[in-house]
Amino acid sequence: MGKINLKMTEVQNRERRLGTIIAWNGTASDLHTQSGYQRRGSGCKTKTNKDGCRLCEAKGPFTQGSVCSEQMVECQAGNVRDAVLIQHSPIGCGAGQVPYNSIYRNGLAMRGHKVENIRIINTNLQETDMVFGALGKLKQSIDDAWERYSPKAIFIGTSCPTGIIGEDIESVAKKKQEELGIPVIPLFCEGFRSKHWSTGFDATQHGILRQIVKKSTKKQEDLVNVISLWGSDIFTPMFKELNLRVNYVVDMASVSDLEQLSEAAATVGFCYTLSSYMAAALEQEFGVPEVKAPMPYGFAGTDEWLRELGRVTHREELVEQYIAKEHARVKPKIAELKKKLQGLKGYVATGSAYAHGLIQVLRELDIQVDGSLVFHHDPVYDSGDSREDSLGHLIENYGEVPSFNVSNRQQYQFYGLLQEVKPDFILIRHNGLAPLASKLGIPAAPLGDEHVAIGYDGIVNLGEAILDILAHKKFHDDLKKHAKLPYKQWWLDQQDPYILSKHPELIDA
Repeated sequence: MGKINLKMTEVQNRERRLGTIIAWNGTASDLHTQSGYQRRGSGCKTKTNKDGCRLCEAKGPFTQGSVCSEQMVECQAGNVRDAVLIQHSPIGCGAGQVPYNSIYRNGLAMRGHKVENIRIINTNLQETDMVFGALGKLKQSIDDAWERYSPKAIFIGTSCPTGIIGEDIESVAKKKQEELGIPVIPLFCEGFRSKHWSTGFDATQHGILRQIVKKSTKKQEDLVNVISLWGSDIFTPMFKELNLRVNYVVDMASVSDLEQLSEAAATVGFCYTLSSYMAAALEQEFGVPEVKAPMPYGFAGTDEWLRELGRVTHREELVEQYIAKEHARVKPKIAELKKKLQGLKGYVATGSAYAHGLIQVLRELDIQVDGSLVFHHDPVYDSGDSREDSLGHLIENYGEVPSFNVSNRQQYQFYGLLQEVKPDFILIRHNGLAPLASKLGIPAAPLGDEHVAIGYDGIVNLGEAILDILAHKKFHDDLKKHAKLPYKQWWLDQQDPYILSKHPELIDA
């Protein structure tokens, strides 16, 4: 982890910058110890092993399923309302436009914006383009975007093919920016650039910070940047109690919303996986303080998060009044939910920091959580501040998670992990794993609205969502009786879901 460098056009990937891993198994406390965080100390002290690794990572022989950094650029830069994203890639890389368009339209509706389609143009690279280059196609696509949409900014996302042939995208972007008078922003996000897709968040934010955010001495003392995705607007009513306004970024923001990032009084996020890079860079380069606190999940996290926000924005008294009022309001509702949820076992399968928050909320509801699958793990976030140690906060305030696994959405491993803890339900963010759980008779709550569990109301919301999915348990039990899993019996009998990383020769067994 080092200082963020906005002079470079390419963002440093998470493996080099943060020591990110995508495969590991053990307990939550073991992972925390190996990550090197000193809770409540001066920061993160990362350790290295004899191979120079900060954190030992299991090496699998293959990847069954995931996404790439380019897709994260698609769902970030492609969701800026008055901008256009050009994918300089084969048409196959544009397959994600279909689901992301649906998510974008739903998000616009939830936030009260005009519902419209995403504006993404694909250059449709062919085999001949791999031989002779395709900068002509890129220039034409930029001109087409300008003619069709008159955008306030144009993003250019790279792809594996353009990285392989070394397309000089940066020079085209610079020339077109001078010609059109708007930011034309190259985002270097080739899939092979990073082993984990979260680097795509950083690539988009890096481009925005370099070419859209304005250097300004003007400050709006009541404006708070909220780095989020498409979730419902839960921050506006919360912040209204504190006399604060919300500037949502990146998804569904306008270019002017992005320009004023530097004018805010503070920056917050719902998940450090998403917000780490932009929040740290805004503080380092533009003097906008990042709220360094546990994420706002459960009573302990939400209390600390609000108090730090109050300190940074000089609203300590309003925050204490709000905390007292909300505790009194939601605790009776939570007590009722606990009675209905008594004796249940839950499992969380989402991105890393988000999973830490969801486990906290489940344990606020007295739900047993013996296991979790996170898609990657960042030993430290960009600020390096121990107050953002989300895994440490979980362990310190809510206890151990005995089966805590890092696996980049690998279904073949997910089967064994679920068999180990046998939960009554799972919480899942990326739904590709949910059908496997259903075939095992385990219902899943697909958290399409990522804000559902945030804050004090989030404890109630999540409890009610769990009751809703458990009402359909019989459907999943019937599915289990008739569904057949696509695995050989030796794998179904396997006790170690990570055995192939230790003995890859078994893959042909």
